[in-house]
Amino acid sequence: MSSAPIAHCGDVFRAAGLVALALLLTLTAARAERRVALVLGNSQYQHAAPLLNPARDAQAMADRLKDLGFEVVSGFDLTKQQTQDTVAQFAREVRGADIALFFYAGHGLQVSGKNYLLPVDAALEDETSLDFEAVSVDFVLRQMSRETSIRLVFLDACRDNPLADVLAKTAGIKGASSGLAEIPIENGGAGTLVAFAASPNQLAYDGSGDHSPFTTALLQHVGESNVSITEAMNRVTSDVFKATAGKQRPWINVSLTTEVVLHRVDLNAPLIVGEASTPQAEAGSGTRNTGASGQTDDQLALNMLREKIPKLATDGPIFFDRPVKFGDPAIDGKSIAQLIKGQPLFSPVEGLDKSVWQGKHCDGCHEWNETRLCEQAKNFAANDVSVLRLQHPLGTRFKVALARWAQGGCQ
Repeated sequence: MSSAPIAHCGDVFRAAGLVALALLLTLTAARAERRVALVLGNSQYQHAAPLLNPARDAQAMADRLKDLGFEVVSGFDLTKQQTQDTVAQFAREVRGADIALFFYAGHGLQVSGKNYLLPVDAALEDETSLDFEAVSVDFVLRQMSRETSIRLVFLDACRDNPLADVLAKTAGIKGASSGLAEIPIENGGAGTLVAFAASPNQLAYDGSGDHSPFTTALLQHVGESNVSITEAMNRVTSDVFKATAGKQRPWINVSLTTEVVLHRVDLNAPLIVGEASTPQAEAGSGTRNTGASGQTDDQLALNMLREKIPKLATDGPIFFDRPVKFGDPAIDGKSIAQLIKGQPLFSPVEGLDKSVWQGKHCDGCHEWNETRLCEQAKNFAANDVSVLRLQHPLGTRFKVALARWAQGGCQ
């Protein structure tokens, strides 16, 4: 079995120009509510050392949110004026949304309990610089609070920021800090969730992989099938804390009066969505393209993806505590119960340094147990192409076995 990471399903679909079932179901569900997101990411700072990941973090989040049915207003490596223009566009579009979301990655600081995001042209040479060069987080939050029901805020903005020290020294401002301060939640609508990459006054890591630890965990868990946003953030917190060996703990402030699930999947729904319910058909585009076999483009795409799924060495039922013939020598002959207490074969988080995960135990990293694993396995079984979404710490064949186990009732 190849040890190369398997591409995200979204990347496969985009490359092929096709839409798979998971996306169709998400967009159909999201049509009942209006979702608008503002996504900003700044890496190329002019007066501070560039950051490796924020622009990439923001681009990946923008793509993820589009897959989840959000209208996305985005900007990368923006100046102060460009940031204001982008926020103004978002303010016009978000009014009346059912879900308003804001994601920011880049430098941030707090002064006397007020949080500021730094555009790429911020220099912060004196006290007045804050008003003219930085962007107040409160300013953005006001724009997303007008006639909206649910507000979700994600700030990967606590990275080590040399400009905070410059401001404290040159302007004599006490209380200038790289970490962000707590944001109070105001009443209104169905509530608000604010998620920081790190606890108040704590620094967060930019990361040495493709994304920061916080964004990596967000991409992994936000939008998981039938998982509430509060549970998703619990998983994000756990992943980041473990990925950074306890040096970074995300901080969540939540006051929601309703359960928020960004990706609902009916586990009893048929695998192929009927033609009349697809976005393309609803848009009045006429009949869908069909091949010689009479299948639609979407059906052909799903079948192509299924052909990439590795086969198990057994056609029989899978049981939690019985040996499994996976067809992979590294795990053959072991049960699911044994494997989740063993060591991972691949990184549990894409791009994670080997020193963090090698030699660890899987159930320690993921808090796996039979009940939680069954929940995850049901998601795999609900949409079988999901096994292509990410490499699994125990290999893709393990995910195939989990789906088979769920189909048998997680016995």
